[in-house]
Amino acid sequence: MAIWNLYGDGRHVAAGAVVKPDERLAWPLTIGMGMQHVVAMFGATFLVPLITHFPPNATLFFSAIGTMLFLLITGNRLPSYLGSSFAFLAPLAAATAGADGQFDPAMVGRGLFGVMAAGILLALVGVLVHFVGPAWIEKLMPPVVTGAIVMLIGFNLAPAAWNNVKGAKTTAFITIGAILLVTVLFKGMIGRLSILIGVIVGYIAALIQDALGVQVVTKTTLVGVDAHNSPVYQYTMGSQLDFSGVRSEPWIGLPHFQTPTVDWAILGLFLPVVLVLMAENIGHIKSVSLMTGRNYDKTVGRALLSDGIATTLAGIGGGSGTTTYAENIGVMAATKVYSTAVYWVAGGTALLLSMCPKFGALIATIPVGVLGGAGTVLYGMIGLLGARIWVDNKVNFNTPVNLMTAAVALIMGIADFTVFFGSASFGGIALGSIGAIIIYQVMRWIAKLRGTGVEPASPASAPGA
Repeated sequence: MAIWNLYGDGRHVAAGAVVKPDERLAWPLTIGMGMQHVVAMFGATFLVPLITHFPPNATLFFSAIGTMLFLLITGNRLPSYLGSSFAFLAPLAAATAGADGQFDPAMVGRGLFGVMAAGILLALVGVLVHFVGPAWIEKLMPPVVTGAIVMLIGFNLAPAAWNNVKGAKTTAFITIGAILLVTVLFKGMIGRLSILIGVIVGYIAALIQDALGVQVVTKTTLVGVDAHNSPVYQYTMGSQLDFSGVRSEPWIGLPHFQTPTVDWAILGLFLPVVLVLMAENIGHIKSVSLMTGRNYDKTVGRALLSDGIATTLAGIGGGSGTTTYAENIGVMAATKVYSTAVYWVAGGTALLLSMCPKFGALIATIPVGVLGGAGTVLYGMIGLLGARIWVDNKVNFNTPVNLMTAAVALIMGIADFTVFFGSASFGGIALGSIGAIIIYQVMRWIAKLRGTGVEPASPASAPGA
């Protein structure tokens, strides 16, 4: 277990110098840095439960507990924050939908069971990696596969974004515009918080519209089909904000915990998420290694185990699945402060905030138009993170094996292919993710055996030529 040595006098850091994971600044500065990390993770961590209709305070609670468990299990050597994973958005949307395709509170338990199952599998993978090393993961999921999986998960969410946007288009487009402008107008921390600031701007826009008496679609209900077998919906109009829940909640109290409901049929939706969590964790650990100049290869298994346990606890108690957060890695890159003491402060601060039900109820008032606007940006960014994996790893798409792997997997995921095996169903994310792995491995094996499809394809043989 690493302990903290005071860096210098604890108050001054020389230009270009770094504060190592086992060092700390004076406690007032350490506390300030920890709170900054809470701000950095806040927007994304809260957006997941808002989109999935989970209690925000419960998600924040398990995020805090997960972060502190992560630090303990990794020996207090690996600086990272565990926030809500966007990889769970699509499977949770499918698992918690009712017969009309809309969110059904009675289905929340099914979604939590999926989160818990994904966490258990990730923890088991962590144990395996700890004893045999992470090299097999890179062979099973090379960059062309991980990029495709991350991309299809992001783009699979496009219909969910539109469902939130179409009821309150004005608010949604104001939110999108604010996010885009903040991103290019400001540098440093403000620019990094563009989504959080965009949500605040969209919230204010919704308040103004409510004050002016503007009505929006607050609920869409499927009531049947017409003579042409097309769905018929009933639309409920109203204001965008409702503060009744805020007034009724106390200032201090435990989060609203929920329990999972066993449903083996939905496992196909969630297990592919484990592949994304593995890729995210390993990628973030490599980033921290580069920044700190330390080799964390022996810590990969512990990190995966930690995230798996945190996600399992979240599924058991009603929170969103977790992952290591790039937002906080970005803060470290900007400040050069890698002290794990800062993350203990961040986890403790998040835990205290989760104990304020009124705060969680206020967050839950964010209108669907704002969520739709923020989701439009976020889902697209998730998808393009897959493309970034390809670019960063110089994936060659002139190679037919790479080209076909990505092409088939993406269409399966984006079009949301669905197949049924008895009572179990496998949607686009599951089929696309598993398909990417199988297609790549099988095609690569056959291509090497036959000497075909490995060399770059000529322009004349490319699709559409």
